[in-house]
Amino acid sequence: MQKDEPFAPDRVTMAPKIREDAMRLVPLCLAMLLPIPALLGPALARPVDYVLQAEASQVGFALDFGKDQITGQMPVTLADLTIDFDRLANCRFDVALDVTGTTASFPFAEQALKGPKVLDAASFPGITFRSTAVRAEGDGAAVEGLITIRGVEKPITLTATIFRQQGTAEGDRSLLTVHLVGAVNRSDFGATGWSDMVGDQVRLDILARIERVGG
Repeated sequence: MQKDEPFAPDRVTMAPKIREDAMRLVPLCLAMLLPIPALLGPALARPVDYVLQAEASQVGFALDFGKDQITGQMPVTLADLTIDFDRLANCRFDVALDVTGTTASFPFAEQALKGPKVLDAASFPGITFRSTAVRAEGDGAAVEGLITIRGVEKPITLTATIFRQQGTAEGDRSLLTVHLVGAVNRSDFGATGWSDMVGDQVRLDILARIERVGG
């Protein structure tokens, strides 16, 4: 079995600088090298449920602000995931975010983002995502699903990569980190405030640390 490679996610600029051992979980590619039961062990050759480690998980986001950009973070309140290392189609991702806990790189931007002209946190305190299909793509997976912002539901495709957490032994899948990236246009959800100064596209960078149910 090929060893996991060391990984330092410096490219995750909107998430904490955390060093982790890389674990490319692309079952269709790995299956060409070894049978899944031999690769992962019989206990993991089936869908596996995971729950969120909320204190170590977050969402980074970025919007253009003239020649600069507004960056910030949003707490992850729920990540209910089922991962099938044998068949990607059986994977399921449900993620919920806390809009009221949004922080931004500029104090006025933070207030504006949570205000009625953008996310309207008072009326819509949460953002949710639920997957509808998962397929292999490159070194990770494409996760198609529906995202709900300000009560408006729209389709979105996120790119997912999964890593084994630092400090876990090779082959140990009990603690994982799921990295999801994608983008939405805020105007699609009625979040049109300050469109003359702030860009429409919101780039998302979700870092969810998860723990296997039952350990």
